[in-house]
Amino acid sequence: MTEPHPALRMFLRRLMLRSDLSEEEQQAVLSLRCQVARALPNMDIVPPGRRVNYSCLVAEGLAGRFGQLRDGMRQITAIYIPGDMCDLHSAMLPRVEWALQGLSAPLTYLKTPHEELLRVSRAYPLIAEAFWRDCVADASILSQWVVSLGRRGSMARAAHLFCEMALRIERAGLGTRQTFEFRATQAHIADALGITPVHMNRVMRSLRQQGALSWAGRTVHILDWEALVRIGGFDNGYLEFRR
Repeated sequence: MTEPHPALRMFLRRLMLRSDLSEEEQQAVLSLRCQVARALPNMDIVPPGRRVNYSCLVAEGLAGRFGQLRDGMRQITAIYIPGDMCDLHSAMLPRVEWALQGLSAPLTYLKTPHEELLRVSRAYPLIAEAFWRDCVADASILSQWVVSLGRRGSMARAAHLFCEMALRIERAGLGTRQTFEFRATQAHIADALGITPVHMNRVMRSLRQQGALSWAGRTVHILDWEALVRIGGFDNGYLEFRR
């Protein structure tokens, strides 16, 4: 029997943060056929308006979902870490209106055919529920990002995002909430927060001066978790880590 790709194990771990699956159901998820693909930074892996027959599972690096205006300005609406299936919903809605792009070098991802996702969903109803619950969690995260953009100041927005990424990375087994690798650039985070790169630099300097967070190279150090939570007004309930 072929050993499953490590990204499938990470995806299964993500599913089981929110769902109970039997040993047989776990093996069904690990049996999904996938094709390994790679992308350069800022390269579209799913262009907007494209009809696709696969979903993208991040194996290494970071990916982002974004919308772009006619003048070239863009808004990143989601950041995906290893183990995240960026567009699981496309198995039901294969015409994609929101582009997916690599945010780091290298980005390695698995093209998971929709027919495979549908096959295991039909054979195992509890896997279908787990997929559904995963999509609901993504929608919950998106809703919280909308609240940040509409109602939080830029520093609170940044603090909230780093609290979220810290917990997601910790639950994925890729670091701790105090120290983790984060391959995005400040320009990417500025696009996620709806601010300019120059303003993003000021925000990061202020968070560092307050002793809450430092970000050097690819490593984020959260120096005072409680302070960062307070600045961002962060409550992790929307992440749906209930198990």
